Amino acid sequence: MFEKILIANRGEIALRIHRACKEMGIRTVAVHSTADQDAMHVRLADESVCIGPPASSESYLNITAILSAATITGVDAIHPGIGFLSENAKFAEMVEEHGFVFIGPTPEHISMMGDKITARNEAMKLGIPCVPGSDGAVDNDVEAIDLAADIGYPVIIKATAGGGGKGMQVAHSAEEMAGKLSLCRSEAKAAFGNDAVYIEKYLGQPRHIEVQVLGDGQGNVVHLGERDCSLQRRHQKVLEEAPSPALNAEARARIGKTVTDALSKIKYRSAGTIEFLYENGEFYFIEMNTRLQVEHPISEMVCDIDLVREQLRVATGAPLGYGQDAIRMNGHSIECRINAEHPKTFIPSPGRITDYHAPGGLGVRVDSAIYSGYAVPPYYDSLIAKLIVHGSTRNECLMRLRRALEEFVVGGVNTTIPLHQKLISEPDFLNGDYDIHWLEKWMGEE
Repeated sequence: MFEKILIANRGEIALRIHRACKEMGIRTVAVHSTADQDAMHVRLADESVCIGPPASSESYLNITAILSAATITGVDAIHPGIGFLSENAKFAEMVEEHGFVFIGPTPEHISMMGDKITARNEAMKLGIPCVPGSDGAVDNDVEAIDLAADIGYPVIIKATAGGGGKGMQVAHSAEEMAGKLSLCRSEAKAAFGNDAVYIEKYLGQPRHIEVQVLGDGQGNVVHLGERDCSLQRRHQKVLEEAPSPALNAEARARIGKTVTDALSKIKYRSAGTIEFLYENGEFYFIEMNTRLQVEHPISEMVCDIDLVREQLRVATGAPLGYGQDAIRMNGHSIECRINAEHPKTFIPSPGRITDYHAPGGLGVRVDSAIYSGYAVPPYYDSLIAKLIVHGSTRNECLMRLRRALEEFVVGGVNTTIPLHQKLISEPDFLNGDYDIHWLEKWMGEE
């Protein structure tokens, strides 16, 4: 096992990784920007290194600074966490070239799934069902319009290098195509430096279902069931639950086997998530995330498996040591993303936290790096806490979640706690009757 690792991230995920390491007897090195010098993961790590000013491009995305910190502190491995460099194949390659272990998938697998067209083509080769669409990037408007006519409107135009809901446009007719293509290309160029786009059939009322997988790089792959991430605003997830209220045992087993069979063929290593749209009993591949997901705790709660611990184990070359039959899914879990934002306008609310009380009790988990007196910086993602609740049934989970939200106190900044309190009282949500468009309609944004 590793003696010391560097955590190339910040916030709650850095603290999450630190905790897993300490439970395994591994020393940790925290890297941080000048804005995060008082962050909890910095305070608790065995060592810390400042790697630059607040801007992510000069700190958490600064590969040279991170590798220098790893060299200076003499670590064995680097965990990239979530976001930032976690899906950067070049970073993974450079980590290994400098003699460190990259705690994640191979650079080849990151690269394979990092471009949406490449990922789609690879998924089709591996037998994973895909949405009808273009085989690759569309080069001109005439080609795009002809293809859309063959697929059938509405269609969605996506940036090949897209992510986070950026670089996506829906066209409902041939008359809309030229304008939407131009807009999507402009957004993609500005956001990703790449204006290539592709086209897929737009599904009207799908669920967003993702399957959590874990592989050891030796051909052994298991899944930890699915998560329903359909409650989204502008393609950003707000609340997730596991298992999905929309899937039965047959559908769950079918898509789980499809995914594990596919990833076994390529000998996938580490944690990963394959995301699907699900409509009328059919699954359609969207993308694969070759890293931990923000919502990974609900899979951990349902399956009682520590995904970060497993990432660390397989990164040393250890096999999983168990098969799919050993995975037992128990009860129901829901995660609420608590952001430092106004609950109605979603305007970010950085500032100093004056009061903080986390809920507790059986089946309640809070993943957060904030504390009373902590100043939420304006430079990064506004996620400040994840409230994760587990119950033996979905109804018990919902009752426990309602109670936990009432106990949760964060003073000094606006948060989305009131939004979640309203959301979990809605009849459609209580009945599990929602799709990826439901939240925006409920909020009057569609």
